[in-house]
Amino acid sequence: MRRSRGFRNKTRRTLKEKSRKKVTITKRLKEVEVGAQVVVDIEPSFQNGMPHPRYQGVIGKVIEKRGRAYLISIKDKNKPKTLISATEHIKPFN
Repeated sequence: MRRSRGFRNKTRRTLKEKSRKKVTITKRLKEVEVGAQVVVDIEPSFQNGMPHPRYQGVIGKVIEKRGRAYLISIKDKNKPKTLISATEHIKPFN
């Protein structure tokens, strides 16, 4: 049988659930200001709007809001890229 190479391939350790809590309504409704720095922190229990797991832990800047999701500008090595991520998968950078 052919090996599966899906979106969440080889992410068992990366996307391991930190705690056994569900995504709360406050986390889903939080707002992030445009221009704020955020960290991509993927919530494994919520698959909608999930950025690619290779960007776990990357720091970026919010460019704009698109519906419920945010456009985040990051640097991958020296190449600028934009990610689309839902609110559950980002948290403010301190």
